[in-house]
Amino acid sequence: MQKMSINEAAEHFGISKEAIHNRIRRGSLKSVVEDGVKFVMVDEQAPKRTLNRNTIAKATLNDERYYKLLEEQNAKLQSRVAFLETETRDLRDQKEQMLIEERIKIEKIYQEKDEQLKNILSSISSQFMLSTPVQKEDEHFEAEIEEVQVVQAKPKLISLKKYLNKLDISPKKKAKIAKKFHKRTDETRIIVKKDKLYLDEENYSYDDLF
Repeated sequence: MQKMSINEAAEHFGISKEAIHNRIRRGSLKSVVEDGVKFVMVDEQAPKRTLNRNTIAKATLNDERYYKLLEEQNAKLQSRVAFLETETRDLRDQKEQMLIEERIKIEKIYQEKDEQLKNILSSISSQFMLSTPVQKEDEHFEAEIEEVQVVQAKPKLISLKKYLNKLDISPKKKAKIAKKFHKRTDETRIIVKKDKLYLDEENYSYDDLF
């Protein structure tokens, strides 16, 4: 293998320097870099190709046209990419604006509903206040006194044993009735205090237990 510079390799193969660089990129020619200078490894048995100046100039022109075509295509691709980026940015901005507008609409709807609900509640409250009779101060005071008296009044209770003793019935009958009372302790009219049963004769009747 012989080491040649780019110019020497171009003269050796009878092609342009750009063609040598293309072959290096494609891998058909091996290259090494020494002290910052690129050299081409050329097989000594590789046939030389001698071209006249016109052929070399033509090859160089073709290479220049090829590079120019690549540059034009690259410029077109860059322009297309820039256009697509702009379109994407515009679409994203439009989407964000639509979301903002929809959120504003929804908030406005909820505000209107809240106002309607407040008006309805206010109207109901006003009607309730108008329909409620106004009591005079004395009547209100008397009603409070009556309420306190009712709360303070306690029912007069009698134990089940005393209640049964008042009845003119046999002991056997009394025992039978007592069992019925014990089975009905979940009723309001039968009061249980310290495992003893008490009755409220003034407010309840117990005839159904006889």
